[in-house]
Amino acid sequence: MLRLDWASAKAARFACENWHYSGTLPVSKAVRIGVWEDESFRGAVLFSWGANRQLGAPYGLEMTECCELVRVALRSHQSPVSQILAHAMRMLKQQSPGLRLVVSFADPEAGHHGGIYQAGNWIYTGRSSPSFEWRLNGERLNKRAYTGSNFGKARKQVPAGAKRVRVEGKHRYIMPLDREMRRQVASLARPYPKPMCPGSIELDAPPDQGGEGS
Repeated sequence: MLRLDWASAKAARFACENWHYSGTLPVSKAVRIGVWEDESFRGAVLFSWGANRQLGAPYGLEMTECCELVRVALRSHQSPVSQILAHAMRMLKQQSPGLRLVVSFADPEAGHHGGIYQAGNWIYTGRSSPSFEWRLNGERLNKRAYTGSNFGKARKQVPAGAKRVRVEGKHRYIMPLDREMRRQVASLARPYPKPMCPGSIELDAPPDQGGEGS
């Protein structure tokens, strides 16, 4: 039996560090929703402002009206991810009635194309701008820790030997939370991207590890 409820910071951190491909918990303030099946903790879904303080601007929204789905961190589970997200979105709307839009990104560098959003009828709006990231011995580093976008924390020194690598933009999906907002963004819809390979781990099936969100 699926149950979602508010999660502690400790539980959210555990889920992100163990069951999300980034292995990190976002440092910004977040709405944390825990996921249980048969009273066993399966992970967490996190909403936040993310790194972009102009997240809502392209849609004519203030920051208080828009947020980002920043983590879907799940271990092995039975319920479809789209069902989990739909339940989490309902909780978010009740908790933050002023919100009108949720944005999320699927990272092609991690093999993601946004299958869980497609299953939930999110609107695909194309890719974000190309960017860069740091890699050390083939491992991806948390870019935000080494730039000025670290939510007020002192930026770290880039490790010796780390290489700056150009990366393509992420797939961007949006979910309007009211009918007027859906009408307003309908013209932005683009055809859904296809999975990079059959059997992608982020298709809407119970995965061993969650991995969507920025």
